[in-house]
Amino acid sequence: MESLLRLIEENGLHLIERRGRHHGGYEPQTATIRVAPGLSRRATCSVIAHELAHAVLGHTPTADPSIRARQERRADEWAARLLISADVYAEAERTRGTHPASLAFELGVTVEIVAAYQRLLRRVGDATYVGARMGRGQWEHRTRIA
Repeated sequence: MESLLRLIEENGLHLIERRGRHHGGYEPQTATIRVAPGLSRRATCSVIAHELAHAVLGHTPTADPSIRARQERRADEWAARLLISADVYAEAERTRGTHPASLAFELGVTVEIVAAYQRLLRRVGDATYVGARMGRGQWEHRTRIA
Protein backbone atom coordinates (compact mmCIF):
# COMPACT_ATOMS: atom_id res chain seq x y z
CA MET A 1 0.00 0.00 0.00
CA GLU A 2 2.85 2.40 0.82
CA SER A 3 4.30 2.06 -2.68
CA LEU A 4 0.89 2.86 -4.19
CA LEU A 5 0.57 5.96 -2.04
CA ARG A 6 4.07 7.02 -3.07
CA LEU A 7 3.17 6.59 -6.77
CA ILE A 8 0.04 8.67 -6.27
CA GLU A 9 2.11 11.45 -4.75
CA GLU A 10 4.86 11.21 -7.40
CA ASN A 11 2.24 11.58 -10.13
CA GLY A 12 0.66 14.65 -8.51
CA LEU A 13 -2.60 12.84 -7.77
CA HIS A 14 -4.99 13.02 -4.83
CA LEU A 15 -6.65 10.06 -3.11
CA ILE A 16 -10.05 10.30 -1.47
CA GLU A 17 -12.29 7.74 0.17
CA ARG A 18 -15.89 8.20 -0.93
CA ARG A 19 -18.76 6.02 -2.10
CA GLY A 20 -19.73 5.99 -5.77
CA ARG A 21 -21.39 3.83 -8.40
CA HIS A 22 -18.21 1.71 -8.59
CA HIS A 23 -15.54 0.69 -6.10
CA GLY A 24 -13.23 3.34 -7.52
CA GLY A 25 -12.85 6.09 -10.03
CA TYR A 26 -10.39 8.53 -11.57
CA GLU A 27 -11.27 12.14 -12.31
CA PRO A 28 -8.68 13.65 -14.70
CA GLN A 29 -9.84 17.27 -14.26
CA THR A 30 -9.02 17.21 -10.54
CA ALA A 31 -6.32 14.51 -10.69
CA THR A 32 -8.28 12.59 -8.05
CA ILE A 33 -8.52 8.87 -7.43
CA ARG A 34 -11.58 7.77 -5.48
CA VAL A 35 -11.85 4.51 -3.57
CA ALA A 36 -14.95 3.26 -1.76
CA PRO A 37 -14.70 2.91 2.02
CA GLY A 38 -14.96 -0.50 3.68
CA LEU A 39 -13.15 -2.56 1.03
CA SER A 40 -10.72 -5.30 2.03
CA ARG A 41 -7.02 -4.47 1.87
CA ARG A 42 -6.55 -6.54 -1.31
CA ALA A 43 -9.58 -4.92 -2.98
CA THR A 44 -8.42 -1.43 -1.94
CA CYS A 45 -4.91 -2.00 -3.32
CA SER A 46 -6.30 -3.45 -6.56
CA VAL A 47 -8.75 -0.56 -7.05
CA ILE A 48 -6.10 2.07 -6.32
CA ALA A 49 -3.63 0.43 -8.74
CA HIS A 50 -6.32 0.20 -11.43
CA GLU A 51 -7.31 3.87 -11.05
CA LEU A 52 -3.65 4.92 -10.90
CA ALA A 53 -3.22 3.14 -14.24
CA HIS A 54 -5.97 5.28 -15.79
CA ALA A 55 -4.08 8.37 -14.65
CA VAL A 56 -0.63 7.20 -15.80
CA LEU A 57 -1.97 5.97 -19.14
CA GLY A 58 -3.77 9.28 -19.76
CA HIS A 59 -7.26 7.81 -19.99
CA THR A 60 -10.20 10.18 -20.15
CA PRO A 61 -13.89 9.38 -19.64
CA THR A 62 -15.65 8.31 -22.82
CA ALA A 63 -19.13 7.25 -23.85
CA ASP A 64 -17.74 4.92 -26.54
CA PRO A 65 -18.11 1.38 -25.15
CA SER A 66 -15.27 -0.10 -27.23
CA ILE A 67 -12.81 2.59 -26.13
CA ARG A 68 -13.98 2.24 -22.52
CA ALA A 69 -13.53 -1.56 -22.62
CA ARG A 70 -10.00 -1.12 -24.02
CA GLN A 71 -9.16 1.43 -21.31
CA GLU A 72 -10.46 -0.89 -18.58
CA ARG A 73 -8.50 -3.86 -19.95
CA ARG A 74 -5.29 -1.82 -20.20
CA ALA A 75 -5.77 -0.41 -16.68
CA ASP A 76 -6.26 -3.92 -15.25
CA GLU A 77 -3.16 -5.20 -17.05
CA TRP A 78 -1.05 -2.21 -15.94
CA ALA A 79 -2.22 -2.72 -12.35
CA ALA A 80 -1.47 -6.45 -12.59
CA ARG A 81 2.11 -5.74 -13.70
CA LEU A 82 2.50 -3.29 -10.83
CA LEU A 83 1.08 -5.56 -8.13
CA ILE A 84 2.31 -9.00 -9.22
CA SER A 85 5.88 -10.03 -9.98
CA ALA A 86 6.60 -13.02 -12.22
CA ASP A 87 8.45 -14.90 -9.47
CA VAL A 88 5.70 -14.38 -6.88
CA TYR A 89 3.04 -15.39 -9.40
CA ALA A 90 4.96 -18.57 -10.32
CA GLU A 91 5.28 -19.53 -6.65
CA ALA A 92 1.58 -18.85 -6.03
CA GLU A 93 0.65 -21.00 -9.01
CA ARG A 94 2.87 -23.84 -7.74
CA THR A 95 1.20 -23.56 -4.33
CA ARG A 96 -2.43 -22.92 -5.35
CA GLY A 97 -2.74 -24.10 -8.95
CA THR A 98 -4.30 -21.93 -11.65
CA HIS A 99 -7.67 -21.22 -9.98
CA PRO A 100 -8.06 -17.40 -10.15
CA ALA A 101 -9.81 -16.96 -6.78
CA SER A 102 -7.17 -19.03 -4.96
CA LEU A 103 -4.40 -17.10 -6.69
CA ALA A 104 -6.05 -13.78 -5.84
CA PHE A 105 -6.15 -14.71 -2.17
CA GLU A 106 -2.52 -15.85 -2.22
CA LEU A 107 -1.31 -12.76 -4.11
CA GLY A 108 -3.36 -10.22 -2.14
CA VAL A 109 -5.23 -8.86 -5.18
CA THR A 110 -8.68 -9.22 -6.74
CA VAL A 111 -9.71 -11.93 -9.19
CA GLU A 112 -9.87 -9.29 -11.94
CA ILE A 113 -6.21 -8.44 -11.43
CA VAL A 114 -5.26 -12.14 -11.55
CA ALA A 115 -7.25 -12.56 -14.78
CA ALA A 116 -5.46 -9.53 -16.26
CA TYR A 117 -2.07 -10.97 -15.29
CA GLN A 118 -2.99 -14.33 -16.79
CA ARG A 119 -3.85 -12.57 -20.07
CA LEU A 120 -0.25 -11.34 -20.14
CA LEU A 121 1.21 -14.86 -19.85
CA ARG A 122 2.32 -16.91 -22.84
CA ARG A 123 3.35 -20.53 -22.36
CA VAL A 124 5.57 -21.94 -25.08
CA GLY A 125 7.24 -25.32 -24.70
CA ASP A 126 9.03 -25.44 -21.38
CA ALA A 127 8.84 -21.71 -20.63
CA THR A 128 6.30 -19.13 -19.52
CA TYR A 129 6.69 -15.54 -20.75
CA VAL A 130 5.23 -12.37 -19.24
CA GLY A 131 4.43 -9.51 -21.62
CA ALA A 132 5.47 -11.47 -24.71
CA ARG A 133 5.41 -9.70 -28.09
CA MET A 134 6.41 -10.75 -31.58
CA GLY A 135 10.14 -11.14 -32.13
CA ARG A 136 13.04 -12.88 -30.48
CA GLY A 137 13.77 -11.63 -26.96
CA GLN A 138 10.61 -9.49 -26.90
CA TRP A 139 9.31 -10.27 -23.40
CA GLU A 140 9.47 -8.77 -19.92
CA HIS A 141 10.17 -11.98 -18.00
CA ARG A 142 10.80 -15.64 -18.83
CA THR A 143 10.47 -18.59 -16.44
CA ARG A 144 11.55 -22.11 -17.33
CA ILE A 145 9.13 -24.85 -16.32
CA ALA A 146 10.67 -28.01 -14.95
